[in-house]
Amino acid sequence: MKGISFSFAEVTSINRSGFWVQCGEEELYLSFAEFPRFEHATVSQICDVQCATSSRLYWPALDLDLPLDAIRYPMAFSHAGISYDC
Repeated sequence: MKGISFSFAEVTSINRSGFWVQCGEEELYLSFAEFPRFEHATVSQICDVQCATSSRLYWPALDLDLPLDAIRYPMAFSHAGISYDC
């Protein structure tokens, strides 16, 4: 089975608890509780998202690189092990 292939990412909604990112056909939710690096980011910083690869998203203004699986399954990933510096 091949992975999801997409070439764009877009923040579609932001609320007090987190935000939604559209990645091709898939929409993913990032809560500020599970991804605290975004909690004090500006709307502009959050919306500046790029597809680094087919399996990673990158926020250049925050120098933050996240694997899609960490977003899909945040409880399965140790956030201490996620690189917040690229």
